[in-house]
Amino acid sequence: MTLHATDPYSAIVDDLAYSYDGVFSRESVAGAVADARHLLEPVSTVQTFLPILVARHAKEQLTAAAQAEGRVAKAVPELLFVCVQNAGRSQMAAALAEHLSAHRVHVRSAGSAPAGSINPLVVEVLAERGIALTTAYPKPLSDNVIGAADVIITMGCGDACPIFPGKRYEDWNVADPAGRPIEVVRDIRDDIQARVTALLRDILN
Repeated sequence: MTLHATDPYSAIVDDLAYSYDGVFSRESVAGAVADARHLLEPVSTVQTFLPILVARHAKEQLTAAAQAEGRVAKAVPELLFVCVQNAGRSQMAAALAEHLSAHRVHVRSAGSAPAGSINPLVVEVLAERGIALTTAYPKPLSDNVIGAADVIITMGCGDACPIFPGKRYEDWNVADPAGRPIEVVRDIRDDIQARVTALLRDILN
């Protein structure tokens, strides 16, 4: 790994260019890092952690692009959960799917208009199920993550999610936890958990 004492983003480009050698050019990798930084810098509350988030988001987008373009194989089914802000419903669905599937699926979530942070009550009610959202953050919907998905679940985002051929789409009528008391957020969590359990049973059996 190349060290860049004053420019962590150059180091991120170096690392990802090495990881995706033969899949994407260095220029494409640098573009993904720049896009991630442009997206996350205005909403990051702790600038110290920004390079970590940028690296994670750029890697996620590059992986999704490689899968969507058929450059890398999918080891397991790819699920995408989408709501408006990616701060509540889609975060709960993604976290529950990852937890309940024992990593037999790969899960992403996104929002048509992402919020600046995850609803703290969502974090709390998932913690009650033993699920920590320590590394999650609201992310925008992109063609790459849609293209990489096998199954796309939308919740309250209307026509914001483009329709790609060959994908399985479902729209779940799930209440929005924004501004609701914790008792209601727990009910929403349980509703989503039941739906996720049924979805996983259908996909994996």
